[in-house]
Amino acid sequence: MASMTVQKTERPPSGPTDVLKSDGEQPKDPGKARFRATALTPYLLLLPAIAGTLLLLGWPLVNNGLISFQNLNMRQFILHLTEWNGIDNYKDVLGDEEFWRVTGRSIAFTAINVVLIMAIGTLVGLLLARLGKKMRLLLLFGLVLAWAMPIIAATTVYQWLFAQRYGVVNWVLAKLGWSSMAEYDWMGGQYSTFFVIITLIVWQSIPFVAINLYAATTTIPKELYEAAALDGADAWKSFKNVTLPYLKPFLFATTFLEVIWVFKAFPQVFAINEGGPDRLTEILPVYAYIEGFGNQHYGMGAAISLLTIVILLSLSFYYLRLVLKQEEDEL
Repeated sequence: MASMTVQKTERPPSGPTDVLKSDGEQPKDPGKARFRATALTPYLLLLPAIAGTLLLLGWPLVNNGLISFQNLNMRQFILHLTEWNGIDNYKDVLGDEEFWRVTGRSIAFTAINVVLIMAIGTLVGLLLARLGKKMRLLLLFGLVLAWAMPIIAATTVYQWLFAQRYGVVNWVLAKLGWSSMAEYDWMGGQYSTFFVIITLIVWQSIPFVAINLYAATTTIPKELYEAAALDGADAWKSFKNVTLPYLKPFLFATTFLEVIWVFKAFPQVFAINEGGPDRLTEILPVYAYIEGFGNQHYGMGAAISLLTIVILLSLSFYYLRLVLKQEEDEL
């Protein structure tokens, strides 16, 4: 009887459980790989911004920190000498009464500006919500022009406006009957100089607050105002119970941004009068610049600038804590 050879045919795989690699391992699930790629996408998109931030802000901050621990004046700078002096610069700064006077002045300056900016900006934003279409467009156009003007250009305009002999402000005041203001020197005193600077900063900042607040009011459902009117609520109650709760997150965030922006308002203060008269209008950024570059104490200036960052972060943290605490109390 002839022998017969029986060939065993392989059964094709019927499902995922039958598909095996030659080494016996299960293949990777394409769904998991796709999910992993999707999860990593936001971080990959953030990489260019993070790299740019580290390059443009991180390294200068580290370099500034290294300089703050050095005795770096013009001699060391020219001869390329590195003289480490530990925390002597910080001791000298923190032990100087002038630093604490400038710090208190900076905090008061920031508080006054932020209160005026938020109050006037909020009123202008609410006015935009009430105006008709044509008047709203006209006011928005004026706000955008004020907002778009470069800082130094706006500062130069204000220097002309408040000039002692040919300034428009003195001319208008003299025409209105205040003849003693005909040649008033606005830059000759501490408070008058601060008045000009505060007016400039408030004028530059109002458009940001007003336009964003108006945009926030457009998100409030009109049905809420109709329901409030049916309940007999007047304009103030409608604002208090409907408008204000919707605008609170915006007001908190905008106040936080304005604190940061005003606290580091170097261009306006320096360009108006370089911190004068007699250095009485210096705030911390101007004080750091004058001590560092003006007096050629670069290590001292670096220490002041880092302390300025610490103070700003402390103020920001304190404000955020108040906001979070208030939100918790409302829940």
